Amino acid sequence: MTPAAIQAAAEVLAGLRLPAEGRRAQLEDLPEDCRPRSLDEAYAIQEALRPLLEFRGLGAPLGWKIGCTTPVMQSYLGIDHPCAGTLYRGSAYRDRAVLRASDFFQLGLECEIAVRLAGDLGPRTGSHSRETVAGAIGGVMTSVEIVEHRFRDFAAVATPSLVADDFFSVGCVLGAERPPEALGDLAALSGGFGIDGAAPAETGAGAAILGHPLNALAWLADHVAARGGRLEAGALVTLGSVVKTIYPAAGTRIEAGFDRLPPVALEIG
Repeated sequence: MTPAAIQAAAEVLAGLRLPAEGRRAQLEDLPEDCRPRSLDEAYAIQEALRPLLEFRGLGAPLGWKIGCTTPVMQSYLGIDHPCAGTLYRGSAYRDRAVLRASDFFQLGLECEIAVRLAGDLGPRTGSHSRETVAGAIGGVMTSVEIVEHRFRDFAAVATPSLVADDFFSVGCVLGAERPPEALGDLAALSGGFGIDGAAPAETGAGAAILGHPLNALAWLADHVAARGGRLEAGALVTLGSVVKTIYPAAGTRIEAGFDRLPPVALEIG
């Protein structure tokens, strides 16, 4: 894929993400002449997309999201491996958010465990493991990832196109932090969505995230290192949804949380 094709794909995707530039209808797929054919090409487009989104309204990158880390999401999306995307400061909320369903092509929400890094995670000899990444975590929190379907039918789109588009990412709502040593085993955390005051109809456990939430962080550290980077102190990382994506209608009130972690709230207008 040529540098010009990578940049062309990034421009198309930026137009879908930035309302000030005039959002068009959902895509069937990226144009044939700038469509990624591999994950390597997809991540190259992601990297070209970052400065476009940063300097045209979303602000600096805040961290990373990881999708497809749980059986429920791999089955739902038909993808059997993790996929990474970028989070931006301009679309991150603390504790509570009010969103308008009409601002999105199709608004979705995912209930996730997130971590804040207190130390860098860079390349190392051999792969990272949950043991090698554990000491870099400064805080753990509930996160609701805000996603949308910018492709008309994601099931008909090849995975590289979804990855190039930050894998559905819009932003996140982050709860209050707790130190990891106060939480015990993160794999035992259980969480889900409560809708309009009702208890969660479905819950999922941290253990569903690649067997342990920190396995997802280890995967991301290796992924970023393989592309010549590192996870830096201060970055936020959302580790994957423990329940299937929900698509709330206008007028819905939502609370998401995990036992031993403060919840977050959203109101959909």
